[in-house]
Amino acid sequence: MIARDVFYIRLKGMELQAERIMDPSLKTRPVAIISSPRPNGTILSLSPEAEEDGLFYGMKVSVVRKMSNGVQLLPYNRSLYARVNQYIYKSISMFTPTVEPEGFDGFYLDMNGMRAIRGNIQNTGMSILQRIREQTSILGMVGISINKLVSRIVTSVVPETIHEVQGGKEAEFLSQLSPPVLPIVKENSINRLIRFLWIRQISDIQSMARHPNEFQTFFGAHSVQLFREAHGQDSSAVKPLQLRSHILEQTVLPEETNDENVLRAVVKDLAEQVAFKLRKRRQVANKIILEINYTDGHKRIRTGRTVRIDDRSVIILCRGLFDNANDRRNRVRTVLLDASDFRPHVNQEGLFPTEESRDMAISKAVEKVRLKYGVRSLQTADVFQALGSV
Repeated sequence: MIARDVFYIRLKGMELQAERIMDPSLKTRPVAIISSPRPNGTILSLSPEAEEDGLFYGMKVSVVRKMSNGVQLLPYNRSLYARVNQYIYKSISMFTPTVEPEGFDGFYLDMNGMRAIRGNIQNTGMSILQRIREQTSILGMVGISINKLVSRIVTSVVPETIHEVQGGKEAEFLSQLSPPVLPIVKENSINRLIRFLWIRQISDIQSMARHPNEFQTFFGAHSVQLFREAHGQDSSAVKPLQLRSHILEQTVLPEETNDENVLRAVVKDLAEQVAFKLRKRRQVANKIILEINYTDGHKRIRTGRTVRIDDRSVIILCRGLFDNANDRRNRVRTVLLDASDFRPHVNQEGLFPTEESRDMAISKAVEKVRLKYGVRSLQTADVFQALGSV
């Protein structure tokens, strides 16, 4: 039987590593990468030297400037990190055609059958890390197991550069870890219940799961997923990039805000960009995800589907998802729209004008300008004002 192997490559502190490669003078200095130089900007990444100065993730820029005069504050350079990510993706793809990126600093690799081809699987992991370092000078670590869940957790809790969890040992490996390493525990309701029950280790969850009725009573609809994650079970496949067809639009607010007018304008801007790309594809999206990320690390997600692809219809849909999701008073850091599961858009022409045909005609008129000068070349006043204020 061929062993199933899934790698997770974590490029810890990739943003900071990239900045120090671009500017070697930063290598020994305290550095913090921030969302905005304004007082309400926050730290997104920081060096060990900066941590020694007492700085921490999420700290406000105004507080940083009062505490430390020696720290180097750098703006979040998305284009640089994206380029580095692409170089690394190409390097990794030499080892397997099935690579699934996760953000800028993570990659899942389906290495099934590679033991027979390459021999020792940990040596293969070392070869991948060496290749990344040769191509980009970025350092990384590898988690190896039979699934994506455990491989990713390995790199977040094990300090070794390469660590493998043998097949069948997933539950044992997880048992001594704290519950927050499980994705489902990030759900507010589950997190609160875990803390209320004084559950300190995943082994406690595993013990509770031996009594299915009581376990289901406590965790309700989440009990099945919690059981699977606590025992290291994950059947999700590594999806190669070309199979992940989607439209992804995101706004990172340079200055976090809970101003509803600003946030609704940001959603409108993102929705217009999604609608523009849907019309270029001549497709509707059966699934569109709106995700709100707050400054305290929490997030809210709502899901819908598009039926029409004119600007007005997509904006109404996305604003409805946002209004339904935004139930917290905390400031928002990012808003993201992810459209997927596409199917052809059928445009039925009628003899008489309808509201739908008028909306589409307006969208196409705007589209002509944007095709020539760019998606952001034409904006309504509320979007222009809101984006200018953030």
